[in-house]
Amino acid sequence: MSAPTINSDLSLVLIALMKGITSREDDPALWQGLLDLQARVREYVAVLGLELALDEAEGYAYLRQRTGFEGELELPRLVARRQLGYSVSLMLALLRKKLAEFDAGSGESRLILSADQIADLIRLFLADTANEARLMDRVDADIKRIVEIGFLRRLRGSEDRFEVRRILKSFVDAQWLGEFERRLADYKAHISGDEVTRESV
Repeated sequence: MSAPTINSDLSLVLIALMKGITSREDDPALWQGLLDLQARVREYVAVLGLELALDEAEGYAYLRQRTGFEGELELPRLVARRQLGYSVSLMLALLRKKLAEFDAGSGESRLILSADQIADLIRLFLADTANEARLMDRVDADIKRIVEIGFLRRLRGSEDRFEVRRILKSFVDAQWLGEFERRLADYKAHISGDEVTRESV
């Protein structure tokens, strides 16, 4: 059996998806290629146990592990699960909530926040906020992690201004937001436990 023919446009789209998130804003030509070839992309990645998650309205796409059917051979994972700490998870939750509020009350398409504004979002939920330098070091480290994951993008020419990427809506969905208050209670309990532990040392 001869190998399937892959054109160069399809190769570029597949490689970009294998590397991470593809967005309309980052590369309009590549995005259009993805839209034109999405049926073939889905066919190719399915062989690897993956599926294409594509939101044409929001302008982003990525690959995720496909859920196998009952009785189907389970393939090794190609998309690694990320373990996120409490502070990173908290920041993601608050950024997602901020994005929902922004969409409801603003006609703009891009939510831009400074590092100080992000710090203000989480200040009430982090322990040891009396030490401002330590707080900002922690916030900066968490922001860096979220930039690496792909949910924040540093604005070109700026060190402390970030765009909240809309793909965050795909990972932190409406149901998750519906449980937001309960999750914040969990975070507060976790923080209180940390404080008790420190005081007892």
